[in-house]
Amino acid sequence: MKIIVVGGGAAGMMAAIGAAESGCAVTLIERNEKLGKKIYITGKGRCNLTNDCPADDLMKNVVRNPKFLYSSFGAWDNSDTIRLMNEEGCETKTERGGRVFPVSDHASDVIRALKRRMDRLGVNVRLDCEMTALDISGGLVQGVVVKGGEIIKADHVIIACGGASYPTTGSDGRAYEILKKIGIKINVPRPALVPIICSDDWIPSVQGLSLKNVKLTLLDGKRKLYDELGEMLFTDKGISGPLALSAGSYYEPACRIVIDCKPGLSAEKLDERILRDFKEYSNRDFSNSLSDLLPKSLIPVVIGLSGIAPDKKVHQITGEERGRLGSLIKGLEVHPSGTAGFGEAIITRGGVDVKEIDPSTMCARSVRGLSFAGEIIDVDALTGGFNLQIAWSTGYLAGTRAAWT
Repeated sequence: MKIIVVGGGAAGMMAAIGAAESGCAVTLIERNEKLGKKIYITGKGRCNLTNDCPADDLMKNVVRNPKFLYSSFGAWDNSDTIRLMNEEGCETKTERGGRVFPVSDHASDVIRALKRRMDRLGVNVRLDCEMTALDISGGLVQGVVVKGGEIIKADHVIIACGGASYPTTGSDGRAYEILKKIGIKINVPRPALVPIICSDDWIPSVQGLSLKNVKLTLLDGKRKLYDELGEMLFTDKGISGPLALSAGSYYEPACRIVIDCKPGLSAEKLDERILRDFKEYSNRDFSNSLSDLLPKSLIPVVIGLSGIAPDKKVHQITGEERGRLGSLIKGLEVHPSGTAGFGEAIITRGGVDVKEIDPSTMCARSVRGLSFAGEIIDVDALTGGFNLQIAWSTGYLAGTRAAWT
């Protein structure tokens, strides 16, 4: 059986491996000059290739359509990913939060491991080869049309050419239009795991400030869209870092963000802490009394938002003013105006509607001889290696099941 895999990223290479292991003759086509171009930049070049959490926890970190991945994770889970890497000479290590990296800290070693497995299985890789259309006759895929007009024939085609994030790596969303033309429903692609742009005029003054052990809550009215503890970073235009990126996956227009700078303290305990500091610095100006409580660059912001005069003596601050200060520290609001866009998004939300796909095989329901894998599908997860695990799992399932159809 002849199978074409479109896309030489994580999902595509794993699909090629799964199909070749099942005895198929596999050709993988990749529009770039090398395989795994996006893998090279994941994890800041280190490649957070999966997460070493219990298998049952994988779906808990999937933001959209987690139940769709039940069969995929069952066919190939995080332990399988780690085993493959180790078998192919890419030793792994587990860091904070279960994040798994190559021991070398080089993403290139992950790509080389996959390439070694594909070479041994006889996968034919064609680089600088871009799909421009699908060759379909009578509702059955016959192969793919590539740039230049060549038609590559196959019994089955697996689409694994990514979403629209980091378009310079080749995943620029062109495949969506090809799929729309054959009647596949595409949910509007949007950036996910992406920095958030904020309209607050004080944001540039704290550019570069990193906050640890804070709580970020994303709210749509009173409804919590996201609520987690962790780290974040202020940029010149908004917020980034782990908490903000994850919140970016849940972002909706008109939502707001509340940052609890002291989540370990209740409002009452924080008030006691402020009282202690105020007693110690009772003769100071208010502007010089918060250095034990807040980062230096954040102090002018909090003072400005509190409505308390900076030169007011600490012993003159009223209980009502102190309560306002505590509420501000426990509930610092920022106002999102959008996200940084696909150029800075780690992953794409949206894509091929999961209703178009049989989750037990990754095959299209409406077009015979067609499967999907990876970011092209409307599934996405939080940071920590989970999105790459989705790619490995859906790719392997698509490859092995394509051999049966």
